Amino acid sequence: MATAVHPSPDAPPAPVPAPARLPSLRHLGPNWYATVMGTAIVANAGAALPPVLPFGVPGLRTVCTAVWALSAALLAVVLTARAGHLLHHRDQARAHLHDPAVAPFYGCLAMALLAVGVGTLTVGADVIGVGPATAAAAALYGSGTVIGLAASVTIPYLMVVRHEVLPGSASPVWLLPVVPPMVSAAFGPLLIPQLPVGQWRESLLLASYALFGVSLLATLVILPAVFARLVHHGPLPVALTPALFLVLGPLGQSATAVGKLADAAPLAAPDPYRSGFAAFAVVYGVPVMGFALLWLALAGTMTVRAMRAGMPFAMTWWAFTFPVGTCVTGAVSLAAHTRLTAFAWLAAGLYVLLAAAWAVAAVRTVRGLVSGELLAAPRRAPRAPRPATARTR
Repeated sequence: MATAVHPSPDAPPAPVPAPARLPSLRHLGPNWYATVMGTAIVANAGAALPPVLPFGVPGLRTVCTAVWALSAALLAVVLTARAGHLLHHRDQARAHLHDPAVAPFYGCLAMALLAVGVGTLTVGADVIGVGPATAAAAALYGSGTVIGLAASVTIPYLMVVRHEVLPGSASPVWLLPVVPPMVSAAFGPLLIPQLPVGQWRESLLLASYALFGVSLLATLVILPAVFARLVHHGPLPVALTPALFLVLGPLGQSATAVGKLADAAPLAAPDPYRSGFAAFAVVYGVPVMGFALLWLALAGTMTVRAMRAGMPFAMTWWAFTFPVGTCVTGAVSLAAHTRLTAFAWLAAGLYVLLAAAWAVAAVRTVRGLVSGELLAAPRRAPRAPRPATARTR
């Protein structure tokens, strides 16, 4: 019969494995910056509306200021949470960077910084003063632009040399790393009046046009692959259908950017370029806004189809916010440059859609946080394309 061996009372206790610190942050991905972007654009688009609307909206400025403050608070919270994620879950952070489905969302960090920066300059000055608002906006512009340019190079590089990208897996999410320079292109002109007259202003104006080109040409490379994937392999998986709205981001933001650049041109550009910039804002903006409305109709019908199939709530629902908001600001720009009331009504209608989408996404996100569902480990969706027969169901 075996004799039990008892440890000596003087022996040190066996080491206990340390529990993972901040386990709730392990699966907090870069897609959470979409909550900041989607909230900030509600304030930015709302603040841009009054000068072109044929009617007044009492209290809109106050509401937009409150929403901007909420977006700034959200930015601080998400930045802190993401810092905890990177500090305590480095393995998961590396996994996110090397996952082709997650890595593109790193572009959202830059857009969150830039979106809050625009709001700081346009409505935040009412709260914190013009001087502090300008300084904060400049800091957010600089950091957002640098991070955005880094993402627009790094993520495509990883897609080429590290990621395993299967044929037929193109997704509108691929646009996220290349849209931030377009947001910077629309933000830069707002800072031009704060610079000394002369080369400083002209340099920022032309740099903003260069950022416009970076994003536009990259978008023109990616969009055909996205549409070809839809045509040849059928609809996106139901849960990913809201990502179709991401295509609106570079479209609406580019129309906004050319309008803002035209507004700033008289302060920074010599003749005859000033009138050329104003003409380009309309000649470019109108066709692009037309295509944006076409895509909005397509994405909307696909979303209705997905909802009938039981589309569950996910963080992808935030794609209904920021891209639609850029179309609001694009329509506002066209209304200002053409003086057509039709564009003002279009902007107002899109803003109502934006506000409704934001309210739904915000409420469902809070509910998911309270339940813990949104911070749980994600379930991997099948990577193979859906069969063609799925289109007819």
